Amino acid sequence: MNSADRATARVEFEQMLLSRYLHLHKSKGRRTGAVLDRSAYILLSRIRVQGPMSIGQLGEAFGLDASTLNRQTAAAMRAGLVERIPDPDGGMARKFRITEEGERRLDEERTGLVESLDRIMADWPEEDIAAFADYLQRFNSDIERLHGLPWPRPRAVEPRP
Repeated sequence: MNSADRATARVEFEQMLLSRYLHLHKSKGRRTGAVLDRSAYILLSRIRVQGPMSIGQLGEAFGLDASTLNRQTAAAMRAGLVERIPDPDGGMARKFRITEEGERRLDEERTGLVESLDRIMADWPEEDIAAFADYLQRFNSDIERLHGLPWPRPRAVEPRP
């Protein structure tokens, strides 16, 4: 079978288009109406699921070097989204914890993203949306497995009330 005829070639093409659409709706890493940039959104999402994390733990989780994470966490601290705290488990490294402002803005950002997806999938039956979410989770989990960077998943990732 020709590689262009394979189903994975269709996945590659659709994934390319998806990344293009995401780029078209963003300016400097932010969607229109965003309250967080992409790196802050991902950082806060991970800390929310996992709890306070050190630079070393964040580096392991994201596969990023300490200098990149120092820049991201410094920006998040300046914005009042995270704070440095002593390790709750008694370790030497200080950890980053989400502030109330970080929680509020993360919820606001997630709500905006969910509303955008609701508009895109307005004509989809709920079962199709659930199946799509299941396939995306499977796809992401397989990427995480191959790279050795699993992402902990909460039961629900909806904004907090």
